[in-house]
Amino acid sequence: GIIRTRDALVRSARPSDATSLRLTRAHDPAALPHMTSMPFATLALLQFPGGQALVGPLVMYGGIFAIFYFLLIRPQQQQRKKHELAILEVKKGDRIVTAGGLVGEVQHIKSAAAPGPEDEITVKSGEARLVIERGRIVKISSPTGSSNAEKVA
Repeated sequence: GIIRTRDALVRSARPSDATSLRLTRAHDPAALPHMTSMPFATLALLQFPGGQALVGPLVMYGGIFAIFYFLLIRPQQQQRKKHELAILEVKKGDRIVTAGGLVGEVQHIKSAAAPGPEDEITVKSGEARLVIERGRIVKISSPTGSSNAEKVA
């Protein structure tokens, strides 16, 4: 509430109805204890008419979150899931590219009890055979090497 002079009007909440307001005189002894015992947060909420001032920003923030979710977060999650599935489906003879840039052909897959990103894959690159982890694969293509058969971009 606002108090300017002793005779100024002060806003206070009715005990029976918190949303309606009544005006009392500042020098009214019955109104002052009621005003001092009311929490400051309640007084701050009473300054906004019916709490409608909070709806606009909440709708705006909700809309911004929805835009970020549907344009950034959700497509990234779907792409990650597709990539993980493609990595789990790697088989002997597939051509792969690793995170380090190594290009080679899968020769052997040594998997644990359940296939996962820690499985060891033997890759032949040129004349060398290297052992890599399944989780380090970035791109998978068919054994023939055709570009339209790529599984992961």
